[in-house]
Amino acid sequence: MSATLGALLRLVEPDWTITVIERLDGAAAESSDPWNNAGTGHSALCELNYTPQQPDGSIDITKAITVNEQFQVSRQFWAHSVQNNVLTDVRSFLNPVPHVSFVAGADRVEYLRKRRDALAANPLFATTEFINDADEFARRLPYMATGRDFSEPVGLNWTTEGTDIDFGSLTKQLLNFGVRSGTSVLFGHEVRNLSRDGDGWSVKVRNRRTRATRTINSRFVFVGAGGDALPLLQKAGIPEAKGYGGFPVGGQFLRASNPAVTSQHQAKVYGFPPLGAPPMSAPHLDTRIINGQPWLLFGPFAGWSPKFLKHGKFTDLPLSVKPNNLGSMLGVGMTQMDLTAYLIRQLALSESARVDALREFAPSAVDSDWNLIVAGQRVQVIKPKDSGFGGTLEFGTAVLASNDGTIAGLLGASPGASTAVPAMLDVMSRCFPKHYRQWLPRLTEMIPSLGTKLSDEPKLFDEVWNWTQQTLGLQAPAVEGA
Repeated sequence: MSATLGALLRLVEPDWTITVIERLDGAAAESSDPWNNAGTGHSALCELNYTPQQPDGSIDITKAITVNEQFQVSRQFWAHSVQNNVLTDVRSFLNPVPHVSFVAGADRVEYLRKRRDALAANPLFATTEFINDADEFARRLPYMATGRDFSEPVGLNWTTEGTDIDFGSLTKQLLNFGVRSGTSVLFGHEVRNLSRDGDGWSVKVRNRRTRATRTINSRFVFVGAGGDALPLLQKAGIPEAKGYGGFPVGGQFLRASNPAVTSQHQAKVYGFPPLGAPPMSAPHLDTRIINGQPWLLFGPFAGWSPKFLKHGKFTDLPLSVKPNNLGSMLGVGMTQMDLTAYLIRQLALSESARVDALREFAPSAVDSDWNLIVAGQRVQVIKPKDSGFGGTLEFGTAVLASNDGTIAGLLGASPGASTAVPAMLDVMSRCFPKHYRQWLPRLTEMIPSLGTKLSDEPKLFDEVWNWTQQTLGLQAPAVEGA
């Protein structure tokens, strides 16, 4: 998020002074690291939680359209960035991989049929297929078909228009552009405090190696610190952050690199989340392309730590509890018993139990092909209720900004980095309203559909889709057989 905002601001205001402060010794070593996230270009092509079934049996695709529209904005900015040498190696961060929804059981297969019919009427999802034939299933997903008892009905929604993203590579390229264009990046530096300084902010920074401190004064601060954004916004003392809390949830994945396995599965296949589990826990069996090598990932499995970052502190959670958010956090704790039970079950899973979960997707999975890796930490936002006691647990991505527009921060996890460009455009419009009007012509050059709903403009969608497909090299899957 920070790298995206820095690149956008550099492109519209090349003379502004921009400093990036990074706590770790390298770029994208936390949430953006490719092994710390699922690498899915979230565009609602396969994620079933974005297409809920209503009590009358109909499928609500409102959220799916919103998420896909956001991803189209990101795609256009990336395509413009490739054409203008902002991003110099597109294949290192973006690869075409089919996105697939998978279900078993007659009722759920019927749901997928209805889902496909609802989505296909929209130009953003027109290529979505419905598949319930066992032979076709086996042709497209041989690893998942091997050893499967097809007496139970299975169904797929399939589209070749999905992507796998190495957000670490993307982040590094955006920061490299910033450095080439005059941005300063301080690695190994930690923000210790933020305080008002006239019309701006005084940022106290400590060098983690030498322990030396310095103060940076800025008219605007963006807090893009992943799970640590909440504590930093609390230190800033802005009223807009009052009452907000956070609950950390760790992630784990099974990972395979055996070519005999990876060659048999070339897709990102998403299922339904377990009963009582949050939407972000939907199991998925994913093709990943990292440093040019194909991998398979299955998960996520929940872990738990009071740390707000993978490289955080065990005191992160207790120190985030303040008098103004105690009620919100206690209220969520008393109402989210299903989530608590889910976390306890997840923490109790043995290694063999995790592979058993994988076998619901791939019945022939062999334990020795898979090893467990620890992914990143996510902090789910606890939002205070508008009135009364308690709070609500939010599973989306939210931007908090001060009323005067001098500071903003990003909270939440999903759909996360896939929507970095529209999220940061939101920051720019809210924090620099006068400048934003002047920037619009330049921004529209980068993002031709800016301010337009592509789902309502099929002709414009076709134009920008064909442009981004060609520029980003997404015309065909990265691996054959799909």
